[in-house]
Amino acid sequence: MNSNLQRNTRINFRNLITALCLTLTLVSFVRLDPVQAQEQRIRTLTVTGRGIETIPTTQTQVSLGVEVQGKTAAEVQQEAAKRSSAVVELLRSRQVEKLETTGISLNPNYSYENNQQRLIGYTATNTVSFRINTQSAGTLLDDAVKVGATRIQGVSFVAAESAIVQAQKQALKKATQDAQSQADAVLNSLNFKRGEILSIQVNGAFAPPPINRRDIVEARGSANFGLFPTPVVGGEQQIEASVTLQISY
Repeated sequence: MNSNLQRNTRINFRNLITALCLTLTLVSFVRLDPVQAQEQRIRTLTVTGRGIETIPTTQTQVSLGVEVQGKTAAEVQQEAAKRSSAVVELLRSRQVEKLETTGISLNPNYSYENNQQRLIGYTATNTVSFRINTQSAGTLLDDAVKVGATRIQGVSFVAAESAIVQAQKQALKKATQDAQSQADAVLNSLNFKRGEILSIQVNGAFAPPPINRRDIVEARGSANFGLFPTPVVGGEQQIEASVTLQISY
């Protein structure tokens, strides 16, 4: 009687162990599927697209100066101020934009003979910068020289601000399309389908700083000055944008 009870007990214990093992196996399988599904969901591809929009430059940024030399500081400073006032008055009458003084200087001049330094006079320089429509820039530069300007220190060309804003939007659109096109090319070659976009990073849409043309640096002093207007011709400006997309597949 006792032997049968022990045998039945052993059988029941083995059955319990077997049932527990099967239960654990089923639990393991149940937990595996969500993990695999999660891994499938988090597969991503990161691509960066680039967009460029080219627009014409219609504005000219000019740096214009008056330089005067003389024997005394008061003399040259007074003459420089007189000429500068005439130049500024002309610029305001032509309704230039972003007019501002960019430099005022007064420096002594020395001569060196027999290892001796001797003061021989002073140089005063006043400079202003402004922006004007490129079509009017050449005539304005000539007129500025006539009223007292002696130095054209730099000329650069830029697009109108409203045109730059529109170009930035178009460049961003092109960059986004470029990123999507790159993703499609990669995924199609691997027989994957593009999923949803998980994140978007706009890296910026920038206009490179205008190139300062320093080859136009001196006012003309020949006898023929004023017979022909100074030609000023603009060019094009590129707006560059970059967008990074993280795409599931």
